[in-house]
Amino acid sequence: MKNQYRLKIGLFGIGLDAYWPQFAGLKERLEGYLEEVERKLQSHDAEIINLGLIDNPVRALDAGHKFRQADVDIIFLYVTTYALSSTVLPVVQRAKVPVIILNLAPEKAIDYKSFNKLNNRTKMTGEWLANVSACPVPEIANVLLRTGIKFHQITGVLHGDEEVWEEVKEWIEAAVVANKMAHNRLGCMGHYYGGMLDVYTDLTLQLAGFGGHIEMLETDELSAFRRKVSDKEIEDRIKLFYKEFDIEQGCSEYDLKEAARTSVALDRLVKIHDLGSLSYFYSGTGIQENENAVSSIILANSLLTSRGIPVAGEYEIKNVQAMKIMECFGAGGSFTEFYALDFNDDVVLMGHDGPGHLAIAEGKTKVKPLEVYHGKVGKGLSVEMSVKHGNVTLLSVVQKPDGKLMLLVAEGESVPGPILEIGNTNSRYRFSIGMKNFVNTWNSFGPAHHCTAGVGHIAAKIQKLGELLGMEVVRVC
Repeated sequence: MKNQYRLKIGLFGIGLDAYWPQFAGLKERLEGYLEEVERKLQSHDAEIINLGLIDNPVRALDAGHKFRQADVDIIFLYVTTYALSSTVLPVVQRAKVPVIILNLAPEKAIDYKSFNKLNNRTKMTGEWLANVSACPVPEIANVLLRTGIKFHQITGVLHGDEEVWEEVKEWIEAAVVANKMAHNRLGCMGHYYGGMLDVYTDLTLQLAGFGGHIEMLETDELSAFRRKVSDKEIEDRIKLFYKEFDIEQGCSEYDLKEAARTSVALDRLVKIHDLGSLSYFYSGTGIQENENAVSSIILANSLLTSRGIPVAGEYEIKNVQAMKIMECFGAGGSFTEFYALDFNDDVVLMGHDGPGHLAIAEGKTKVKPLEVYHGKVGKGLSVEMSVKHGNVTLLSVVQKPDGKLMLLVAEGESVPGPILEIGNTNSRYRFSIGMKNFVNTWNSFGPAHHCTAGVGHIAAKIQKLGELLGMEVVRVC
């Protein structure tokens, strides 16, 4: 991600200027709390724009302009004490970005005994006001709802409440992913797999939902780059293959050279068009150069996917979006579909032909020669891998009948056991709701037959991403 597009977080606290002359030290104390929040936010990879304590409508309007000028992506509103909703609305209304309300008490409870021994009603009221963050939240929520501004709440304790900061972390990670998707350049090379109707999608809808740019590419361009690859580049790339893959003895020198030529060429194509993801398919019409390029592309795609530039075959645009989301969350994201159901072990076998994600593989990814690519042009080298054993998350970008996008997610476990050794990615997944229930429920939401698998359980983060994007999220398990 280019540095100028780094996530920008807006931060402000709220108070009431009428309190400051009445209660000595209250403003300074609350500003100290706000500084603590800023220090916590600074631990994340984001630029923090802290506008301080906003305590009247005039400052609020000015803050709204400053946040808009700063181009913030998300706002954290720290409720330090009671404040008028008129000090909140002008800030967030002008910024027009999601708002996270931090309803954080300074401590788990007021020390009632010490409080009641203050023997000074003014001091007592000042102390109470330093602990009354919960008071204005209903007022703020009321106004934001009535003005159509999306907000989310985190309620807890400023000091020593790890759940609060874990939730803050998830919101920031989701905002980072939304920001990266908004600036992603997705390449589409070739055309859809004819007749695979579930894969077809509305490209403008994808841009409306995630942002970014879609670059239309020709297979001819990849072929042209292949012609310019030198023998030295091919030699170096084959060395890289042996480093990154476990290459079976049956793989021919010719196939390795063709795969290396395509890998170098595809890297150039990606660099020239500044691509962050790629979907492709080419059925072949007798132009041998193009057929050679596409039939030798699997190792190239696997390397790119492992470098954070996911590649999806069969022109699966919706699924490469899902793969990019998983990659941005640091979960990987490997192209996946149902392979078979194992009723004995209560697992679903899932995988796909074409690229695998080397970084989330269980062991080293194998390269095997195939005499035929089923349903596709040509033959050559293919990869065989399983996703790392342990927690996994499945994600599908679904285009619903009403024309809107939805994120379909499920958490499960990648488990050891026999796989189909056919030169494809292949994993065994177990789900808490059982295989039958998972399959029936997942399919009931009408996803395409492809999805993406990533490591770890990140459904909570995907839920937050959906909230930020205004996109429905359905969790199966």
